Amino acid sequence: MSPDQRLHPFRVDVPQADLDDLYERLDRTRWPDQLPGVGWEYGVPRDYLTDLVRYWRHEYDWRGAEARLNEWPQFVTTIDGADIHLAHLRSPEPDATPLLITHGWPGSIVEFTEIAGPLTDPRAHGGDPSDAFHLVMPSIPGFGFSGPTREPGWEFRRMAAAFAELMRRLGYQRYGVQGGDWGSVISREIGRTATEHVIGVHLNLLPGSAVTEEPDADLLGTLSPAERERTLASWRRTQRWDRDSGGYAAIQSTRPQTLAYGLTDSPVGQLAWIAEKFKEWTDSSTRPEDAVSRDHLLTNVMLYWLTGTAGSSARIYYERAHAAYWGSPPEPSAAPTALAAFPRDNFIPLRHIAERTNNIVRWTEFDRGGHFAAMETPDLLVDDIRAFFRQLRAETSA
Repeated sequence: MSPDQRLHPFRVDVPQADLDDLYERLDRTRWPDQLPGVGWEYGVPRDYLTDLVRYWRHEYDWRGAEARLNEWPQFVTTIDGADIHLAHLRSPEPDATPLLITHGWPGSIVEFTEIAGPLTDPRAHGGDPSDAFHLVMPSIPGFGFSGPTREPGWEFRRMAAAFAELMRRLGYQRYGVQGGDWGSVISREIGRTATEHVIGVHLNLLPGSAVTEEPDADLLGTLSPAERERTLASWRRTQRWDRDSGGYAAIQSTRPQTLAYGLTDSPVGQLAWIAEKFKEWTDSSTRPEDAVSRDHLLTNVMLYWLTGTAGSSARIYYERAHAAYWGSPPEPSAAPTALAAFPRDNFIPLRHIAERTNNIVRWTEFDRGGHFAAMETPDLLVDDIRAFFRQLRAETSA
């Protein structure tokens, strides 16, 4: 391996001056007005956010979170001109399956805090050691310690190629991939383009599998009653998304630089931008903490704030929206693919649509959980990942 391809050890070590600056900014927050009695309808309620900021300023322990992150062996390498940060957890089981697991926006590798142990060391968590994985958890280029990116063009296909190269540098010739949100888009692309290396693709969001226009009577007539009702529910969910929830993506797809000034200058602005999504996209009722712990939410926000990557992480939306392939249907993938579908995710996936462009070999619909499955329902996600790769091993040995 040439010197410029080496992986260099990395530790999270935030200067105290950066924390002091954060605390000063929190103390000097300029709060907006709010209409009475509107709850979350107009965005994050001020009474909720003032309490969360109070906790962030006076009770949240970044140094403790930093120490927990540093329990994971971490590295940085340069691929295609970008610095790629990753955590690499080798399982104690020598025959473990290598698994590349990728986060999305507004997430980070913090999402995987609760699943890393059970996946790498099932024996220590009451599981079967044959289900063990060597975990590779990169930060997406432009996100956190993989950011900011320094040139245009970092859309998901380029990221997929970079992560395939990362696995090559780590010495993994055969491996699985897993992801949700942008991680699902990147993981699917790796499976599609690196078929000789990818054992299987496990996703908890499947791009292009929801209804994007009102289903007609002819289509509905070909479906079973259960699939017909799911199709109609998928269309209703898509309509709600288009009406109420897609504004962040429109901004990040068109003017990420303008947005970046506010989020990079105001920690409360950055917090609100992310906390809203943890409320809207999770299986929660009144606040994000119904689904995800307050400390995990804040540690995730800290990785954006401390690295100043609000703008560079948003650019993935711009790059996709301005790529030559934008608007085209997903390219077919032959990789064995599993979907873990959680009911409170942003869209309701449909198997009859997914199978048009994916080799679906496992499809699991759960009765709880949402978009951030690794944080909300780690037990369900771990079990489904294990079951999928166990199924692939059985088929290979048969």
